Amino acid sequence: MPSDPILEIRNVSYAIGGRPILRDISLTVHEGETVVLLGRSGSGKTTLLKAVNGLVHPNSGEIRFEGKPALEWDPIRLRRRMGYVIQDAGLFPHWTVAANIGLVPRLENWNPEKVASRVESLLRDVGLEPAEFEGRYPRQLSGGQKQRVGIARALAADPPLLLLDEPFAALDPITRFDLQRQFLEIRRSGETETGGATAAAKSALFVTHDVREALMLGSRVALLKDGAMDVLATPAEFLAARTPEALAFLASLEDHWRPHE
Repeated sequence: MPSDPILEIRNVSYAIGGRPILRDISLTVHEGETVVLLGRSGSGKTTLLKAVNGLVHPNSGEIRFEGKPALEWDPIRLRRRMGYVIQDAGLFPHWTVAANIGLVPRLENWNPEKVASRVESLLRDVGLEPAEFEGRYPRQLSGGQKQRVGIARALAADPPLLLLDEPFAALDPITRFDLQRQFLEIRRSGETETGGATAAAKSALFVTHDVREALMLGSRVALLKDGAMDVLATPAEFLAARTPEALAFLASLEDHWRPHE
C-alpha cells in the first residue's frame, strides 16, 4: 500500500437543521485503491461523496485531497481533478457522445486533436466502437451504453480520483455484471494510449447498497450505518465481520443464493 494517501477524510461530521447526516467519519484512500461505501438508503454514502467533491461542506473535521486541505482548493480545480459518475450517467442530451466525453479536456484547453484521440481511446476502453458511437446522442443509447459513456467522461481528463454514486444500480443484472467487470479491467489495464497515468493507478470511492458489488469491486469496504462508520475492512475481513449491520448485509448475500422451497 502506498504511504501517501490521495484522499483523507478526518473526523468529518455534517448535519442539516440539527439532524446528523455524517458522524465523525475517518477514511483514507490510497493510490490504486477502490474503497466502496456500502450502506442502506439514508446511511450517508452519497452525502460523503458530495463532501469529497465540495458539493456540501462538513460542519466539522477535514477533507484533504492530494495532500492539501479541500478548503484550500479552488472548487472548480478540485472537481476537475475528480471524475464523477452518477446512476443515470448525467449526459448532456443535446450533445453527441464525443462532445460529452470531451467536455473537461476542452475546458482544460486541450487541443482538438488530443481531445479526439482521447475520446476514441476511451470509447474503446469501455467497449464502444468510436466510429459507431461518437456521433450518437444520449437518446440513441441504451442504459448500459450511457453508463459506459459516463465512465469514459469521468476518465477523460485523466483524474487521479473517481467518484461513483451507484453507477450500475438501474441496470439489468447481465449488463450490470458486464460493466462491473469492465470497471475492474479499466482500472487494471496498462498505460493509456494518450500517455496519461496508468489506469491501475486510479483511486476510486464507489457508493453502493449492494453487498455483492462491494465485495467484487472494493479493495476495502466501508460500511456506514446512520451516518457513522460501522465496519472498514477488506472483502475477506468483511465476510468475517460480526456487527449487527454487517451480519444483516451478509444475510442478504446468503438469501440471494438460497433457492425457494
